[in-house]
Amino acid sequence: MKKGIALLLTLALAICLFSACSKTEKPADTTAAATETTAAAAGTTAAAAETTAAAATGGKIAGVVFQEDQFMKMLQLGYKDTAEKAGFEFIPGNTNNDQGKEAELINTYCDQKIAGMAISPLSETASEASLKQAAAAGIKVGLSNTSYKGDFFSGCFSSDNYDVGQSTGKAAAKYIKDKMNGKANIAIIEYKSLLVEQSTARSKGFLDQFKDMPDVKVVDDQDAWLQDKAITVVTDMLTAHPEINLIFAANDGGTIGSVMAVQNSGKAGKVVVFGTDASEQMVSLLKDSNNILQAVTGQDPYQIGVQTMQSVVDAISGKDVSATAGKVTIVPGILLSREDPNGLDSFLADLKSKMS
Repeated sequence: MKKGIALLLTLALAICLFSACSKTEKPADTTAAATETTAAAAGTTAAAAETTAAAATGGKIAGVVFQEDQFMKMLQLGYKDTAEKAGFEFIPGNTNNDQGKEAELINTYCDQKIAGMAISPLSETASEASLKQAAAAGIKVGLSNTSYKGDFFSGCFSSDNYDVGQSTGKAAAKYIKDKMNGKANIAIIEYKSLLVEQSTARSKGFLDQFKDMPDVKVVDDQDAWLQDKAITVVTDMLTAHPEINLIFAANDGGTIGSVMAVQNSGKAGKVVVFGTDASEQMVSLLKDSNNILQAVTGQDPYQIGVQTMQSVVDAISGKDVSATAGKVTIVPGILLSREDPNGLDSFLADLKSKMS
């Protein structure tokens, strides 16, 4: 009897222990599952944070110019400020007036799968294939300082090159009438072999202002868009044609080189220069007591850069760019004249504020 009772007690104790073990194991399973769920949630949060960080940086955008003058530096500064403000990594590029290098740069950007590119192309014809290649590769393309028309870019922003020449031409026509008795022998300094469309438009805009002035004649017309080259070319022109008394230069380097050539030739007071593009150095030359440089029409490269890059940023972000896509938007230029010293000071102050 006692053995039976002991057996029953032992059996009851075993059942209790089994039951207790079962109750202990269930919470352990629940805790492990909860831990796994928490880890998964943490992973999702980390992935979301990574995605958010990637979205904030925006990827990479290139800003490409084709030389190192003041105009191009301001253009690229407009690109850079706008891209970085939008959270993108900015990649500066310079083709150095080399069509092959331009194509090579664009190929590199395609390989790198950058998000966008703002560029001042070298040619409205020769650059087209590479630009379309970039667009086909998914790169959002914005154009500056040209007059493309098409459907592959987010926007094209430029000065009107004819208007640039026309503005300087009107100032020159007034000067010729007021101070040269309506007579002038003009030398033209261009950059046709670099950018034929732009140079031709500027020189035509300038020369069209003298259609009703029969005593205004073009004596010589040559290419010299870099400062050092322009000094040599203009010096030779003044030697070969001593009757030259007015020079028009279609770009920054040509204008500065022409002024220096006149100064070096001892012809200050006999030969005046009218030019194109605006910079701190241009303002200095317009204020110089040698009285050589009379007026230039400057573009607004910084604003051209800003608007071009903004169209690229908007296109990448999926915003509506139908107002600018495939179209040329003109950014007005400004006439800087020796006769308007207050205007020179205002321009210089604005330029320095942007550069800082």
